[in-house]
Amino acid sequence: GLRGAMNPMTSRAGEKVYDIIRIRGDFPILDQRVFDHPLVYLDNAATAQKPRAVIDAVGSYYANDNANVHRGVHALSLRATEAYESARETVCAFLGAQDVAEVIFVRGATEGINLVAHSYGRSHIGSGDEIVISTMEHHSNIVPWQMLCEATGARLRIAPISHEGEIIIDEFRSLIGERTKLVAITHIANAIGTVNPVKELISFAHEHGIPVLVDGAQAVPHIAVDVRDLDADFYVCSAHKAYGPTGVGTLYVRKSILENMPPYQGGGDMIAQVTFEKTTYNKLPHRFEAGTPNIAGAVGMAAAFDYLGAIGMSAVAAWEDDVVSYAVDTIGAIPGVTLIGTPRHRAGVVSFAIEGVHPHDAGTILDREGVAIRAGHHCSQPLMDFYGVPATNRASFGVYNTRDDADRLVAGIHKVKEVFA
Repeated sequence: GLRGAMNPMTSRAGEKVYDIIRIRGDFPILDQRVFDHPLVYLDNAATAQKPRAVIDAVGSYYANDNANVHRGVHALSLRATEAYESARETVCAFLGAQDVAEVIFVRGATEGINLVAHSYGRSHIGSGDEIVISTMEHHSNIVPWQMLCEATGARLRIAPISHEGEIIIDEFRSLIGERTKLVAITHIANAIGTVNPVKELISFAHEHGIPVLVDGAQAVPHIAVDVRDLDADFYVCSAHKAYGPTGVGTLYVRKSILENMPPYQGGGDMIAQVTFEKTTYNKLPHRFEAGTPNIAGAVGMAAAFDYLGAIGMSAVAAWEDDVVSYAVDTIGAIPGVTLIGTPRHRAGVVSFAIEGVHPHDAGTILDREGVAIRAGHHCSQPLMDFYGVPATNRASFGVYNTRDDADRLVAGIHKVKEVFA
């Protein structure tokens, strides 16, 4: 049975019961068997499943309102434009942004970071300048900065982490200097689940007049994010990790910075006037949304944020914290199993190694038990190098996971150990 259901959790204010049975019922994909076992889906950090509300919102848009946005005078185009801009308002409110003009729809967190690297980076960062990132970054928050450094002659500086998987604050501070032009840091590390003290890091960077980009791909599904409270200059997230569609995400940029950024791509909808001599650009945020956008994706992203908002992010965080802490304790107690990364503040993710078993083999055996995890380097190869492992087993949890799911994982790990005994 669902252990969580016997002990319904209330959010901090105590007004909402966390109804795990109903939440699980909202996700049609969970109602299936894999190799004749009920599916246990623990690969949420790669992509989360979609509730019916999101699936229906996307389907309804295509069935009823599909047209191109912003340029049409006919009813469908006006409805599509209304749906798209209304989605922007939903995302703006969910992330705590001040102005819808600060919310740019992109293909995902990765495109958001690339947009900042190309547009802001190439106009503000030059030879001898420095960009500070950390050891625990996803490749999406490493490679665009490496490319920028190659193009401009800037240098990438890496803030080191402790063995537990936490940024060493003193070392971070010592990297910040007059050559530092940007800090780019993950809010929650995708490979080990560390929740970074980004508010503190941003505050320190701002004391030195340095803007900060936060990679929020793993944060938005798990904790309440308020970009103004954090005082972030740039914040990126992807819909698909937060129960929305793939191929859409958001880049938030503080308006005072955005107004001075050159366009990232040229094309339709990002222009006001085009002649062969000169083009004038559209107002914000459309200047950064060249071409036909992923309209249905934006609609689905808004539906996902509405879904999370209805549960309440404090309730989501409390429920997941209970399940993940339980998983950490039970997995960590298995002989021959080592947890990779033991941060004090963790969300969503448990990474581990099984002695003498390659993660790909473990992942394959777990799959036969109906348990879906991720095995590999999780697009964080420098972090794997830091821990001296080629790959890890990563179990990542979401709103619909339970202590029972963790128990199924633990049973699966024992099965893996038997096979390799």
